[in-house]
Amino acid sequence: MKFTKTKKEILFWILQFGGWMFINSFIFIVHLGFSELYILSSFFANSIIGIISTSLFRTYLNNNIDIEYFGKSSIRNLVISFFASSIFYYFLVYSSEEFYEIIIGRTEDENQFIKENINFLYGVFNAMITIFGWTIIYFTIKFILNENKNRLDNIALNTTLKEAQLNALKGQINPHFMFNSLNNIRGLMLEDVDKSREMITKLSDMLQYALSKNKVDLISLREEIEMVDNYIALAKIQMEDRLVYDKKIANDTLSISIPPMIIQLLVENAAKHGISNLKSGGTIVLETFFNNDELQVIVTNTGKLSISENSTKLGLKNIKQRLRLVYGPKASFSLEEVSEEVVATIKIPIT
Repeated sequence: MKFTKTKKEILFWILQFGGWMFINSFIFIVHLGFSELYILSSFFANSIIGIISTSLFRTYLNNNIDIEYFGKSSIRNLVISFFASSIFYYFLVYSSEEFYEIIIGRTEDENQFIKENINFLYGVFNAMITIFGWTIIYFTIKFILNENKNRLDNIALNTTLKEAQLNALKGQINPHFMFNSLNNIRGLMLEDVDKSREMITKLSDMLQYALSKNKVDLISLREEIEMVDNYIALAKIQMEDRLVYDKKIANDTLSISIPPMIIQLLVENAAKHGISNLKSGGTIVLETFFNNDELQVIVTNTGKLSISENSTKLGLKNIKQRLRLVYGPKASFSLEEVSEEVVATIKIPIT
């Protein structure tokens, strides 16, 4: 919950009135031979005195102490204002006792109690204990509210940062994909014009899809699979029978939401860095299933794990960063070579 300035003021005055009235209500329990009139007047007078004294103390603290940068000057100002507030509180309490003596008078028992406890040092000491307790409670609440504000500000800042990073990362996908596809078309133009024309049509359809999904953070797995199927159809025009594509998609995973184009990037890397480098071609297998509370997406391709030194690794970095930004540390991405196959695995928590 975020506390506005108005809410903080309301909270302060509720605690201020409630706290002082609660402390002074103990006089109703510990009578000490006082008359009912004296008890009642002391309750209201001391409550008002406490509210006035600490309200002025609080005003000084707000104007002279920055809780964010609590340095030596803040400590000095706090100590000085604490002693000043304690003496002021004692002076008002003493004055109220004198006023009570003049206007109403006291019983003999009341006079005896006052005489035994009215000396200056004893009175100031009691006032300091009271104001010290108020100071501890005030700064405790102040720190809690400030910590809550900082936490909410950090959440808002991180959310804004994540949105900016996600937009930037999603903006990297389309240029990356276009660069690879246009290179393929350029290589095919002189060999087969009809296939080149077909590739351009497929590319146009895919870019239309990619641009529409660039505005969202999550899409269903079903939509992503359709995107992958289109990409495979595009790739097979160039690689023909050298590329074999197999899907093992669990039906209950199709409705799960995932970041758009994240599987497409895995398949694209498998085709470009794996199958296209093999004379005899190879197989790409896409598999999705649930494992406990995780969605696992596995893309396996024939070949060895070897990334060119000149490669920017943009696609792989994109996958890792987008998973981290959307799911935090709960999601993971791994790429490894197993028995002459490259296995890319994405694990996404199901909430």
